[in-house]
Amino acid sequence: MKKVWLLGFGFFSISITWSLYNAFVPFFLEKYVHSVALISFMMTIDNYFALFLQPWVGNRSDRTATRFGRRMPYLLVGMPLAAVLTMLLPFHSGLFTLLLFMMMMNLAMSLYRSPTVALMPDITPDAQRTKANGLINFMGGVGSILAFGAGSFLYETSPALPFLVAGLITLLCLFIVSRSIKESRDGVNRIADPAAKAAGQDAADHSGPGTATGVSGKPPRISLLRQLDRTTVWLLAAIFFWFVAYQGVETLFTLYGKNHLGLSEQAASFSLTFFSLAFVIFAIPSGWLGGRYGKRKVITIGVIGLMTVFLLVSLTENLLALRGLLLLGGMFWACININSYPFVVATGTEESIGTRTGMYYLVSSLAAISSPPLLGLLIDLTDYSILFYAAAVSMALALCSLFLMKGSGTKAGTAAYSRKA
Repeated sequence: MKKVWLLGFGFFSISITWSLYNAFVPFFLEKYVHSVALISFMMTIDNYFALFLQPWVGNRSDRTATRFGRRMPYLLVGMPLAAVLTMLLPFHSGLFTLLLFMMMMNLAMSLYRSPTVALMPDITPDAQRTKANGLINFMGGVGSILAFGAGSFLYETSPALPFLVAGLITLLCLFIVSRSIKESRDGVNRIADPAAKAAGQDAADHSGPGTATGVSGKPPRISLLRQLDRTTVWLLAAIFFWFVAYQGVETLFTLYGKNHLGLSEQAASFSLTFFSLAFVIFAIPSGWLGGRYGKRKVITIGVIGLMTVFLLVSLTENLLALRGLLLLGGMFWACININSYPFVVATGTEESIGTRTGMYYLVSSLAAISSPPLLGLLIDLTDYSILFYAAAVSMALALCSLFLMKGSGTKAGTAAYSRKA
């Protein structure tokens, strides 16, 4: 668990960067663009990169063999680039340079997000992964709290200050993770084929440490299509719908608070701190609950609860009540988010962790691409009050997908599902 805590600094840097990006970049865009739908579309640039790059990078990292390991090379390249480009964002000179910095930063983030996430199951036994996911998401939640809380006050001082601090934090986190995690030493996955293992051990004896599994040479290619048994498909559908709700709300909440509730920019962004705070507090308990009672049961409770919260938020105009509901929503989101990624990994094999990580981000990226522009268009056609009603409907569709998982799956997929989920 000590290694998982240290790996959590990678999630901490990712979370603080994206939280600041989603909270404050819409205000930059609002100076040049007046359509909420168009602003929302521009805010999904990162997900277009994630849509194509993250599945490829995740799959590629499964087959990468270097002295640094399978995943670490992607962190060593992507994190410094992302740090520099994050710091450049507030220094745009117009819409063109702002979009250019956004695209380049998102490209850099896509290079290392899937490998960073895949490191968790790489260094954690299957039985401990929901707890480990709770720990690293606890770290990510702390990053969000700092972004929405401290970041909102830094933004008041200077719009550039939160982004400069986030870039420096990313570089510090890279130093901590790269110094603490050694894949050849900390990896728990091993090749199942004894002959392959023997050949790999012989190579390791002659050439020294190589990959995270101790095998010198590329592992076999993992087919994306062969991972899509029926259980996985319904699970990915559920993930898509709850991310449609979450991503739309996260991206548009500060504009919702400013234009619908009449909050200041600082008050709107600070309100998201309550959601993140509850997520942090409940991250570790939700991982324990998923391990104790089953990932699917805990996720289902979270989906029902968050759907209810979204409906109640749509009826709320009092700031205190709003922040109370956001606290409750953060707890339910922890039940969903902490258990969903280990659920996806549990339905596959150890050799396909990077590939299935890429699939997870493919689906969440599709949701993030489609959700903000769609919800922004609905707001353009009606008003901001539609935001949380639409999010509640999407959560209902996620719930239906979870129910349709019952009894589905190929023989192999159903066996994995019943054994691990």
